Amino acid sequence: MIRFENVTKIYRTDGHRRTILERVSFTLKPGTSYGILGINGAGKSTSMRLIAGTEDPTRGRIHRNLRVSWPLGFAGGFHPMMTGRDNIIFVARIYGEDPRKVLEFVEDFSELGSYLDVPIRTYSSGMSSRLAFGMSMAIPFDCYLIDEVTAVGDARFQRRCQEAFAARRENADVIMVSHDMETIRQWCSQGIVLINGRAIVYEDVNDAIEVYRRLNA
Repeated sequence: MIRFENVTKIYRTDGHRRTILERVSFTLKPGTSYGILGINGAGKSTSMRLIAGTEDPTRGRIHRNLRVSWPLGFAGGFHPMMTGRDNIIFVARIYGEDPRKVLEFVEDFSELGSYLDVPIRTYSSGMSSRLAFGMSMAIPFDCYLIDEVTAVGDARFQRRCQEAFAARRENADVIMVSHDMETIRQWCSQGIVLINGRAIVYEDVNDAIEVYRRLNA
């Protein structure tokens, strides 16, 4: 379960104050996958970071009693001066996983070969994505966060990613942000619409999609 309790998120930059969420409360139930919808700037990616714990709310609390992933394929958490191998071992230890097993999985899955032993700052964006997706699949999570579905690598590698994630999804939920409503409908059964600092949960994802489309009309 993930519960937002009177959560407010405010950004202050250059003397300006922007409220993204204001006293928002809702509960995301286990066994259910959610799509987060809203017009540009409504706070979709901010909400994902709050759920992941990479940002804290300005006020209020977020309760989690399950293991939530970082956004799928996100490489921003890697240290650029460390090698791919050292990053893998570091992340595995943070999550209490066996570094040797995680390293073996990512080494096989990412197909980066000797590049695992050079600093990540030398990687291309495609190489970073391969490493990040491999890490996402190497550590089991109860809930996976997806901030837009991105293609990783060539067609053969994309199929491997899809197969690996399909296996993970058998025992995990998904919270997704996407501008593609057919993707939301395919992956999610319920929806959350963000509007004017509020979050409205719809038990039928089709109702959420209809509201989103009206907002964009």
